Amino acid sequence: MKSVYLGLLLVSCGVISSSVNAKQCAEFLDVKVRKLHSEQELDLCQLTQGKPVLIVNTASHCGYTPQFKGLEKLHQKYKDDGLVVLGFPSNDFNQEEAKEVKTADVCYINYGVTFIMAATGSVKGASAQQPFQHLAAETREPNWNFNKYLVSADGKQIQRFASNVKPDDIALTEAIEKQL
Repeated sequence: MKSVYLGLLLVSCGVISSSVNAKQCAEFLDVKVRKLHSEQELDLCQLTQGKPVLIVNTASHCGYTPQFKGLEKLHQKYKDDGLVVLGFPSNDFNQEEAKEVKTADVCYINYGVTFIMAATGSVKGASAQQPFQHLAAETREPNWNFNKYLVSADGKQIQRFASNVKPDDIALTEAIEKQL
């Protein structure tokens, strides 16, 4: 009985790490980003640990912008099964609003987005946000808006889907279901 108490004491004091408290997210998602049109910081590791993630670079004024509706449907359909959808608005292709409040309006008001949206930032080149630097190294960087990257729960498998692959495309939905 003494060894059980000693073990609990060592775990609670931080001498021995508890597997419950250990980070279990992909290393490239061990980052904090600001939430779209907010001062709130999002801990991507905490939000994604042990879950498959669909990462999408978005834009407010693109021919693919209506895909927000389909992404929201994916989010609603699979969120209870563990899928995390992350949107990253970017003006790297010159199709994003200059003011973040307008980007938020497009996402939240026009398309009813409830999945996680990060603040506007770069998704390609040397100034790309950390998740996109890794995605580019493992697959390729976005060549347009609405590239979709499906990341396995352990972060080791990444599938890239081009802009023209709609959120309800059978290839994407089957890939998501295999990860759940």
